[in-house]
Amino acid sequence: MLCGADEAGRGPVIGPMVVAAVKVESEDFLREISVRDSKRCTPVRRERLAELIKEKCAHEIIIVPPEEIDRMREDMTLNELEVEVFARVLNRLCTDGCEIYLDAADVNEERFGDEIRRKLAIKPGKIVAKHGGDDIYPVVSAASILAKVTRDAEIERIKEELGEIGSGYPADPITKEFLRKWVEEHGDLPPYTRRSWKTAKKALESAKMRTLDDFMR
Repeated sequence: MLCGADEAGRGPVIGPMVVAAVKVESEDFLREISVRDSKRCTPVRRERLAELIKEKCAHEIIIVPPEEIDRMREDMTLNELEVEVFARVLNRLCTDGCEIYLDAADVNEERFGDEIRRKLAIKPGKIVAKHGGDDIYPVVSAASILAKVTRDAEIERIKEELGEIGSGYPADPITKEFLRKWVEEHGDLPPYTRRSWKTAKKALESAKMRTLDDFMR
């Protein structure tokens, strides 16, 4: 059996991180439907591929909400957090002897694979962690698609509740402006925000400074 895992939403200040894993006996079906890294697919194609993958392949998806990310970040780095969740999803799906393929989140590919191996309850046949693994191995591409489609759906759900938040990434001007206005109006960060992120902390600090300036006038 082959098992691939990937994530979506590692860096955003708003919204969850999603980690998905896909298990197949052969990658032939995935090649037939031309899976590729989710970033190379249009949203419509991603959604159609996700439907086919879910219909034909064993899979697991873990949604890590912002509050859990913040809690885990009290004791670990972001890379360590990813190792923890990757291992969690693989333990749910894989069995002894599985060949595991990963999109490496660490600058050191081998270290990323070794750290995940130590947390597995199963004994894999081998673990291969590569940068750009979602563009190399179809089973990782499939996991990438499931993770991306799931996270996109979560972001749309958040937008329905909070309004236009942009992509949720710190560099997105729409996201930064949304955070600024929300904190200004409500005195606190909006729901679904990763409070441990520098962007969130800066938004709070800026609001406090503006309030102090207004008070001193």
